[in-house]
Amino acid sequence: MRNTFGTLFTLTTFGESHGAGVGGVVDGMPSGIEVDMAFIQHELDRRRPGQSAITTSRKEGDRVELLSGIFEGRTTGAPIGFLVRNENQHSQDYENLRTLFRPSHADYTYYYKYGTRDHRGGGRSSARITISRVVGGALAKLALRQLGVSVNAYTTQVGPIALERDYHLYDLSLTEQNAVRCPDPDKARQMEELIAQVKAEGDTIGGVIACVVKGCPPGIGEPEFGKLHAQLGQAMLSINAVKGFEIGEGFDGVKQRGSEQNDIFIKSSELPDVPYAALNARPSTIATATNHSGGIQGGISNGQDIFFRVAFKPVATLLREQQTVDLEGNPTTFTARGRHDPCVLPRAVPVVEAMAAMTILDHWLYARTVSL
Repeated sequence: MRNTFGTLFTLTTFGESHGAGVGGVVDGMPSGIEVDMAFIQHELDRRRPGQSAITTSRKEGDRVELLSGIFEGRTTGAPIGFLVRNENQHSQDYENLRTLFRPSHADYTYYYKYGTRDHRGGGRSSARITISRVVGGALAKLALRQLGVSVNAYTTQVGPIALERDYHLYDLSLTEQNAVRCPDPDKARQMEELIAQVKAEGDTIGGVIACVVKGCPPGIGEPEFGKLHAQLGQAMLSINAVKGFEIGEGFDGVKQRGSEQNDIFIKSSELPDVPYAALNARPSTIATATNHSGGIQGGISNGQDIFFRVAFKPVATLLREQQTVDLEGNPTTFTARGRHDPCVLPRAVPVVEAMAAMTILDHWLYARTVSL
């Protein structure tokens, strides 16, 4: 089982949904970075269950303990071990699933691959494991902050309710002002109402999260098998319930001609506010008039905003009767019990940011070792 993400900046995770806790080890973290514990905890609080009426009612403090790699408030360059203890498991809610395979869950595939599975909340396949990603992403964000790189994700669509694709039309600072994490207050209200309706019906719904990375300098990423957009896609598709990834214009771009899609290069009047010396990189006054490419061309960042979208399927756990089979393949029916999200998007926003931040930092560290 592959439990490590990254090449130079790495995150190795451990734990299960109903085990003692969830944690990980971050290696490759640059030394001398000030560790803002309040910020790290805030990131976890954004992912925490029970934060609103449209999320699971499971109550967890999700308090992180940093076990190593920190001295006098700064990173030492040594591995950073951390742990978040589980406090509110209701394992009995899953007893009726011990011998069943839930539709669209990892129950059957885990059982077929390993010959065993933890039926309590999905065990290792649970979205609770994303706690480790959020901690790793928070540490990566602290390092990127010193480079002037920011990562901001937001909910852009729930079911049929969607924002315009152009993120410049919205004030992204409003993202955290509502439970669904959408920067458009009117659309956010509609999304919340839809999620509440779906929850009342015992059903679930999916949607799309968009992400904007600002301040990433040109020259990050590799031109062949380490393409930056491919690595971002791999990172996003590793998140629970993700079924699609597109960068820049994505699938909508196929409707246009090359004359409409090409990003024309222009001379910029200002140098980007990026500490190039820290990157061993050359300043550039070249920009593009448009950004249909989403900030990456030929697998390498071009200095423009990196923009991508991630599609999440509806949560697979429905609080209504469903058909399935047992371990022997015999047809049966069941009704899920317990506490579940009717829509994963509000709590997935910080997870998308975390995976993007770790990917960018990992490639930045690699870029320092080669000539740009």
